[in-house]
Amino acid sequence: MPRQPALPSPYASLVAGTPVRRDEVVLHGVPTQLWVYGPDDAPRVVFLHGYRGDHHGLEPIVAHLSGLQVVVPDLPGFGASPCLPEGAHDVAGYAAWARALLAAVAPDGDAVLAGHSFGSIVAAATLAAPTAPPVRALVLVNPIATSALAGRRRIATRGTVLLHHLAGRLPERAGSWMLRHPVLTRVASILMATTPDSSLRRWIHEEHDRYFSGFADRDALLEAFDASMSGDVASAAPHVAVPTLLVAGDRDDLAPPEGQQALLGLFPDARLVMLPGVGHLTHYETPDQVAREFTRFVEGLRRVEGLPQ
Repeated sequence: MPRQPALPSPYASLVAGTPVRRDEVVLHGVPTQLWVYGPDDAPRVVFLHGYRGDHHGLEPIVAHLSGLQVVVPDLPGFGASPCLPEGAHDVAGYAAWARALLAAVAPDGDAVLAGHSFGSIVAAATLAAPTAPPVRALVLVNPIATSALAGRRRIATRGTVLLHHLAGRLPERAGSWMLRHPVLTRVASILMATTPDSSLRRWIHEEHDRYFSGFADRDALLEAFDASMSGDVASAAPHVAVPTLLVAGDRDDLAPPEGQQALLGLFPDARLVMLPGVGHLTHYETPDQVAREFTRFVEGLRRVEGLPQ
C-alpha cells in the first residue's frame, strides 16, 4: 500500500508565527543548542523537555505562550546537543547542567523554570540544591510525582526496562538499532496518547517517529532512561523554595492523579491544576490549556511582585 503523506502540525500556523532564533551556549563542556522564542523584553521562561524529546515537542505550548520569552534547550545527548563529556547523564548531572544554564541565560534570577515529564524531575532537582541560582517560580507539566515503576502500567513499564537493559548488553550498533526501532517508538506513542481525535493521534505518532530517536549516544540514553525510571519530583519538592505550579492530566498513567495530589502537599508553596480527559501528552493534546494555566500563573506572580501587567 502507498504510504500516507505526512500530516501537517495542527499548531503549524501558531508555531510559524512565533519569533524564534537559535543560539548556543557552552555549559559543562557541552555546546548546548537553545531555541529562544518570543520578544527579548518579555518575562522569561526556561523550559526543559522530557526523555527522548527535544525542543520541537514543546513548541505547541510555546506557540500559545504569547507575551513571554521562552528559552528551550536540547538537553545534553538529545536533539542537536551532544552528550556531557564528563559525568553521568543522571538527575544530578542534568541538574548541575541546568543550574549552569540558568546562570548563563537568566543571571538576574528573573526567569521562571519549567519542565515537562523527565524535565520536571530535572527542574525540581535543579532548584532543590543549596547552590541553585535564583528564579521567580517553577512550573512542572505532567510532573513525575513518584518513580515511573510505581505507575499504573507497571507491566508495560517493566517490559520497557527489560528492553533497555537488553539493548545495553548488546554491541553498541545493535543496541542503538534496537532503541531506535520504529516499532518500539510506535508502541510507546500508542500507550501515551489519549486523544480520541484520529488525526491528532496520527500526527502525534508521526512526531514521535521524527524525534524520538534523536539521541546522540546509546550509553548516554540508557543512563538518562535509568534516571527517568528511578527519579521523581517528590524527593526534591520539600526543598523548592519558590512558588510552584503543577499542571497534570487526569488520564496520565505515568504520573497518575493520586500521585499529583500527594506531591502537591510536599511543596512549601504550590498549586495543582488537573486537566480533564488528557494523559501524559498534554504538550501535544492540550497545549492551549497548559499555556493558559502557565500564563495565569506568571501574571499572578507579576501582580504579587507589583510589576506592570
